[in-house]
Amino acid sequence: VPSNSPVGAQFPFSGIDDRENWPIVFYNRTCQCQGNFMGYNCGECRFGYTGPNCTVRRNMIRKDIFRMTTAEKDKLIAYLNLAKHTISPDYVIATGTYEQMNNGSNPMFADISAYDLFVWIHYYASRDAFLEDGSVWADIDFAHEAPGFLPWHRFYLLLWEREIQKVTGDDNFTIPF
Repeated sequence: VPSNSPVGAQFPFSGIDDRENWPIVFYNRTCQCQGNFMGYNCGECRFGYTGPNCTVRRNMIRKDIFRMTTAEKDKLIAYLNLAKHTISPDYVIATGTYEQMNNGSNPMFADISAYDLFVWIHYYASRDAFLEDGSVWADIDFAHEAPGFLPWHRFYLLLWEREIQKVTGDDNFTIPF
């Protein structure tokens, strides 16, 4: 449950950006999956679950990167390189604004690699805000200077890990700490 406390002086604008009230704005505009299902189409198991009905609890072990073997480090680098060169089968990115797309009637999207998708997501969460008068609100970073810092990054890393698992076919892959 998000806090109803007023935001600090670092947020002089209100209601101009969909990142202001993360995560509630995001969750209120997405479908609500049932049971232990998740994903853009509710077709994947929620983090920590597996099986045909997503009912089997699954614990994943994260390794300290400094305690990984050379083979484990090489596999990590290989997986990241594979993700960098594999087009995401599920996601595209917008290459224009809604206005540039003529209110959506002229779609402007591009394919993106599974790796670069997460570069783009992180950029989007921390980018400057564009104000209606054409100016830029540069002193804002919703991913790092807002109450959602920890849950946003936890979800981000879990989603990134899941995408690498899908690209590689290795359901046991975890991002080291």
